[in-house]
Amino acid sequence: MKENRSSVLGTAPISKLLIQQAVPASIGILVMSLNMIVDTIFVGRWIGPLAISAITVVIPVTFFIGAIGLSVGIGGSSVLSRALGAGNYEKALKTFGNQTTLTFFTSAVLAGLGLLFQNQLIEFFGADETFKDLALTYYRIVLYGIVMLAMCMMGNNVIRAEGKPKFAMYAMMLPAIGNIFMDYLLIRVFDFGMEGAAWATFISYGVCFLFILWFFVVKSELRLKWQSFFLERRIVREINALSFVTLARQGTIAVLTILLNNVLITYGDSLDIAAYGIISRMLMFALFPVIGVNQGFLPIAGYNYGAGNYSRVRESINTSIKYSGILALIIFTLIMLFPTDLVSIFISSSGAIDAETMANNREILNRTPSALRWVFAATPVIVVQLIGASYFQAIGKAVPALLLSLTKQGFFLIPLLFILPPFIGVFGVWISFPIADVLSTAVTGYFLHKAVKKDLRNR
Repeated sequence: MKENRSSVLGTAPISKLLIQQAVPASIGILVMSLNMIVDTIFVGRWIGPLAISAITVVIPVTFFIGAIGLSVGIGGSSVLSRALGAGNYEKALKTFGNQTTLTFFTSAVLAGLGLLFQNQLIEFFGADETFKDLALTYYRIVLYGIVMLAMCMMGNNVIRAEGKPKFAMYAMMLPAIGNIFMDYLLIRVFDFGMEGAAWATFISYGVCFLFILWFFVVKSELRLKWQSFFLERRIVREINALSFVTLARQGTIAVLTILLNNVLITYGDSLDIAAYGIISRMLMFALFPVIGVNQGFLPIAGYNYGAGNYSRVRESINTSIKYSGILALIIFTLIMLFPTDLVSIFISSSGAIDAETMANNREILNRTPSALRWVFAATPVIVVQLIGASYFQAIGKAVPALLLSLTKQGFFLIPLLFILPPFIGVFGVWISFPIADVLSTAVTGYFLHKAVKKDLRNR
């Protein structure tokens, strides 16, 4: 077999390689997050702030099912990257086939259960009577296409593990652009309201799925055979051990979102959920370059660890922290300087809207900027936590990767949401974020330093 293009991960200079991996990942995440931002802007301006609340309470179930594909994709791609680094093409092929089977059947079962118990779930996620019908409308339609989203999330990570980040970028860009176009067409032009927003999202899933299917049929070096799809216990066990890290992290985020919605509706109201909906979009959008560096770091560290190039693993850690730290500082500065301008993008000031919506918009603009500042207050330090947790996942150490991935949301943020709001109300929600960031960074930094000193420095 001719030399795989993935071999460049073990030979190119780390700085150049990280940029090559991170820039397409960042652009893809940027476009995908822009899609979420624009989707929220369209919904907020053309339907109203309660529609933002509706989308926010639907996110946990769609997020978790999509996370099935993401977790199997990232966990399996760690196995796949190390197999390619070691020259074991057959194992890489079997891993990809098993990833496909696991993702499809698991997400299909969860989607079916989600539709069966839709009314109970929507209420559990924090919807009240003011926006429950809007939430159900969005939920039903989006869940019809959620299996395609899970397959896309899995396939995207496999593409990146092959060393072809540009195609992974395209896989995120095409549906995002399509969703923005369909949002405008279905909400603004045809006035389909919440149904239009939901069908636009469904169509975007389909576009992504078709592109990824085309890639693996035409462009991929992983040529699947029928036998590749049959689950092999050893491969499944290895995939699941690492997939569980991402799934636990994403599942914790879903639980966190449910908890946040319920805490906000208990100590505040539906407009506080809308405020969090805006902030959550900003979290993904603003941090896109940092997340991109982290995504670029994973295949580099995994490949070189599998190939025994430990000095390159150390260099990839240091370079990734340096680059993402600079980017995080820039993001922090912009958020601190322009919070009101950023929030105002999501709401309409047009005189054509009714008086109630106008009053809600003014209240959103009054509440959200200060909350946004607090949530982003510790942004410059989070890069150590992100890269540190990803390092253990990249080299196949599932237990420390899992524990460190859960430090912010699971070990610190969720407990803080139980402790602070009963005493200081909704402000307790916002102040919990930077406290959790600082604590999780301190813990992860300690274990990363210890691991590098023990596992890499003397090799």
